[in-house]
Amino acid sequence: MFGMSVFHSVLERLKADQDEELSDEARDGWRGTGAAPGFMAEGSAHTWASRGAVEQAYRALAADERAEPFSMPDYLKRTGLAEVASELALGEAETALTLAAKRRRFAASNHPDRLPVEARLNATLRMKLANMLIDEALRRIEKPTVTG
Repeated sequence: MFGMSVFHSVLERLKADQDEELSDEARDGWRGTGAAPGFMAEGSAHTWASRGAVEQAYRALAADERAEPFSMPDYLKRTGLAEVASELALGEAETALTLAAKRRRFAASNHPDRLPVEARLNATLRMKLANMLIDEALRRIEKPTVTG
């Protein structure tokens, strides 16, 4: 390690540790401790090598989930203002509480973060329209009526 920069010496040390742990795991079999990697003691058997295995397992699961082609549900295809308004069924007797409940209910099935990537554009548009309609209804409720 003499004659190397500090960075290169750290890289060499990490590579040597990883090679050593790979051989330890191959000899003993991997035994997970159940603790999160951030809480592992220095030099534990579950470090860089096994983290890579966990990452590979997650990637494999993600690939399996994407194996089936996504089919856009019919309700997500309805992206017109009138269609979203019809789904919300906003009436004259709405209150701030009922509007908040309708917003939550709509977001539960339409929020882009809860849907696959292929549906996010439609979901985003639907959420924007619903929020616009609900916000307008709230403004009408909060705006005092002028008489006379």
